[in-house]
Amino acid sequence: MKTDREKRQNKYKGWQIFRDKKPPFEWRAYHRKSREKIDCTKFEPFTLAFDMEVHRINELHKVKEAKPGTLGMLIKKYRASPKFQKRAARTQSDYQKVFDWLKPIEDTPLERFTRSFVAKIRDKAEMQRGFRFANYVRSVISLVFNWGLEYDYTKGNPAEEVSLAERPKDLPDANRPWTDAERETVLAALPAHMALPISIMMFYALDPQDALALPKTAISAAGIDTRRHKTGQPVYLPLFEPVANALAQAPKHDAITLCANSRGKPWTYNGFSTNWNKLKKKLEESGAVQPGLTLKGLRHTVGTILAEMGKDHGTIALVLGHATEAMAKHYSRRADRSRQASAAVADFEAELNKRKTKVVKPGE
Repeated sequence: MKTDREKRQNKYKGWQIFRDKKPPFEWRAYHRKSREKIDCTKFEPFTLAFDMEVHRINELHKVKEAKPGTLGMLIKKYRASPKFQKRAARTQSDYQKVFDWLKPIEDTPLERFTRSFVAKIRDKAEMQRGFRFANYVRSVISLVFNWGLEYDYTKGNPAEEVSLAERPKDLPDANRPWTDAERETVLAALPAHMALPISIMMFYALDPQDALALPKTAISAAGIDTRRHKTGQPVYLPLFEPVANALAQAPKHDAITLCANSRGKPWTYNGFSTNWNKLKKKLEESGAVQPGLTLKGLRHTVGTILAEMGKDHGTIALVLGHATEAMAKHYSRRADRSRQASAAVADFEAELNKRKTKVVKPGE
C-alpha cells in the first residue's frame, strides 16, 4: 500500500549553487534576487554552517509582509492596483522613491494619520531632502489616501488640508522660461544633430524624454501626432517652419527615432543632457545666455508665451498635453502679473513725463 509522503521543502530555493568546471573547481553560491554570495572557502557547501549562512541571508532579504490596516498595506494595495500600473515608468519610479522614504513608518496604523501627523512627516522630509521633496511626499500621501477612500481602506484624506512647504525666498526659479534672445542664441549655436530635438522641445513643448523618444512616424507634412508619456494626453499640432527647417537639415540616420546622436543612434536622456550642459556652459561663460537655462524650461516657455498671448487655460492645457488646467492657470497668473507690472511701469513713466512739463525753472 502506497503512503502519501510529505514533499520535502527545498531549503536552497532562490539560490544558485554550483562548482566551476575548470581547475581549481571552486564552489560558488549566490542568492539569486540580491546576488549576495557566500564565501564557500569559509562555509563548505551543504554543511550545517553553510545551511545556517543560507538561512541568515534568506532572512535578511525576506520580503516583509505588510500589516493589515497600516500605511504599508495601503501602499502595497495601491502599487498592485490598475491606477498605479497605468502610470508612466518615470512616475512609478518617482512614487517609489517616496514609498522607500516612508518605509520606517510603514507599520503605522492608518488611524494615526491625522493632519498634524502628515504635517510632521512633511517637515521631516523638508529637513532631510528640501522643500520640493517635502511637497512631493505630501502629494503622494494624498493621492494614496484618496485612492484608499474609493476602496474603503481609509476613512479620509489627512493630507488634503496640509499646506505646502514654503519655497526659500533666495532660491532661483526652477526651469525658468527662456528669453527670446536666449532661444535665438542657443538655436544658432547648436550642432546639426542637436538642433532637431531642441527645436521640438522649443516649439512643441514636449518633455525632453518624449522629444528624444519620438518615432519617425510621429511627424509628417501635416504636423506632429503623439502623446505625452507622463499624462497620456494626445498632442496634435501643425508643422512649424523652424521645426521643418531643422528636420530638413538634420543628418540622415537609420535609427527608429526621429532624433539621433552624432553616431546615428537614438539619443539617451543622459547622453543628450551631457552634450547640452557642455554647450550651455560655454554660452554662459561667454555671457551669451544667463545662468538657469534647462531643457524643461522650454516647456514652461511655451506655456508662458501662450498665457501672455491671452490664451485660455483649456487651450494652454491642450497644447502642452496637460491632464488638468492647474499648470495652465499657473502660467496665466504669471502672465497676468507681468502684464499688470508692465502697465504700471508704463503709467508711472507717463506720470513722470507729465510732471517734468510742470516743473518751472527759477527765473522763467
